[in-house]
Amino acid sequence: MTFPGHDGLELAARLDRPAGPHLATALFAHCFTCSKDIPAARRIAQRLAAAGIAVLRFDFTGLGHSEGEFANTSFATNLEDLHAAARWLADNGMPPDMLIGHSLGGAAVLKAAVQIPSSRAVVTIGAPFDPAHVTQNFSDDIETICREGEARVDLGGRPFVIKRQFIEDIAKQDLTEAVSHLKRALLVLHAPRDSIVAIDNAAD
Repeated sequence: MTFPGHDGLELAARLDRPAGPHLATALFAHCFTCSKDIPAARRIAQRLAAAGIAVLRFDFTGLGHSEGEFANTSFATNLEDLHAAARWLADNGMPPDMLIGHSLGGAAVLKAAVQIPSSRAVVTIGAPFDPAHVTQNFSDDIETICREGEARVDLGGRPFVIKRQFIEDIAKQDLTEAVSHLKRALLVLHAPRDSIVAIDNAAD
């Protein structure tokens, strides 16, 4: 299935529905440069569906099977895609009760939650408290990106183009106010030995 994203392009999605009674609906945001189909997202969605919670997981613009160019996206456009997904669920009679985010997706759901009125709970999995933490994945290329405007970087063995606008946008993102005004149940899941996003982020 698909729905229109922040710029009108189609975003690919999967809706895992419960076989029995539908108790609640969750919206899942995947990690940086990942997709809705990574094993973690698939397993979480399947387990929740088995417990009566429908789960919508989707590919952010330019990733997975979604349309658009990843190079033209940012943390801000990810937030807009999240809101588009929440609207699609609401328009189809399933406004999201729960927001779940993995890694950078966790930072995104924390930021987006206050603007998704139906949400009652937020779950983060290995999420950075500072979204700009993600730039550590391509720290050797930041100088080139800032000087040239963009650079092709290797992330997990795959090439991606990162533009200056991505770095500038994520540098000004602050979750402090969003978390302080969350007013929703919050579950923070973080592996103590996480070597990519240190567990100190969970304490923050």
